[in-house]
Amino acid sequence: MKTRSNILKKLLVIVGCMLTAVAFNATAGAACAVAIGCAPEAGAVAGNVLALALGSATPGGVLRAGVLKEIWTGEQIKQFRTALESWGWLARIRSYNQHVKNDVIHFVAIGGDPKVLVNNKTFPIGITALEDADKPVSLDKFSTEATPVTDDELHAASYDKMASVQERHRDALVETFGQRAIHAIAPDENNTDIPVLRTTGDAQEGRKMMTSADLLALKRSFDKMGIPKQDRVLVLCSDHVNDLLQTEQRFKDHYNINQTEGKIGRLYGFDIFEYDGTPYYNATTRKELAWGAVPADTDVQSSVAFYAGRMMKAAGSTKFYWSKAENDPQNHRNLVNFEQYGICLPLSETKCRAAIISDKVA
Repeated sequence: MKTRSNILKKLLVIVGCMLTAVAFNATAGAACAVAIGCAPEAGAVAGNVLALALGSATPGGVLRAGVLKEIWTGEQIKQFRTALESWGWLARIRSYNQHVKNDVIHFVAIGGDPKVLVNNKTFPIGITALEDADKPVSLDKFSTEATPVTDDELHAASYDKMASVQERHRDALVETFGQRAIHAIAPDENNTDIPVLRTTGDAQEGRKMMTSADLLALKRSFDKMGIPKQDRVLVLCSDHVNDLLQTEQRFKDHYNINQTEGKIGRLYGFDIFEYDGTPYYNATTRKELAWGAVPADTDVQSSVAFYAGRMMKAAGSTKFYWSKAENDPQNHRNLVNFEQYGICLPLSETKCRAAIISDKVA
């Protein structure tokens, strides 16, 4: 009798695991189907078929959770990279995804340029060695905090719960990547080759407003640095957008005509976008705050300009982490989070970017 009882218990455990797997496979498959425009019912069936097909080809003991992880990871990679390529000003920056290996990009640090002789009459001609060097750059690692998803939620809320969780993780990763990118593009501090300009308009709420004269000053600084006229991009913070809407009719006309992916239009040689995640600077020293620092009363938000031809971005590996509810007997909850590697940087330190900050009024 004990033997039969033990067998029955094992069968019940196996059946329970199978039902959980079927439910989760259906959830994942349906969510992916909706994401690519297919019927959720077809996705639910496909998720279980794929799990069954791959499960039959794997050694005993291999969890079919691996199949689900592959589904969610693949979907996250597609959605993350699609977002980067269609998200306003960030889409203007060239992708270097194909050069990423093991979440590292290897750049070639070019040696010195050869000296050019004009109407030379002295021989032998001098020799200049051009010694290039490998410059590896590791991608940043972005990790989301884990989100709990209980078994009850999976069974009661249908596939929308997991799709919603994945979407929120993706959006959080893309937003943080954008903030990190514009922070890296912006100048560290003011100097001749990477200027941090100040606004010059009328005083409002303790600062000077941005005007068209400030946009013209930015254009002059780019012209002086010899930056090509094409692919100049300006990312305005909300304060500066509102200043120009209040004072410049031409800017207001552009703003009302074209507002896709944060794009406002083209003025003074710049393709202009609006973004709330631009970095802050100390209003007195014009030094950029460190990444993650909390702005103080003495700090002001910036607008950032750059030449897209000297910028790069890259997305590296994506990992989907999942702890199963069956391993959490107290809460019966799954934990889900993502890890994404990526980077955005200037290819040149100088003569390709600038910033404008609001000048403080005493």
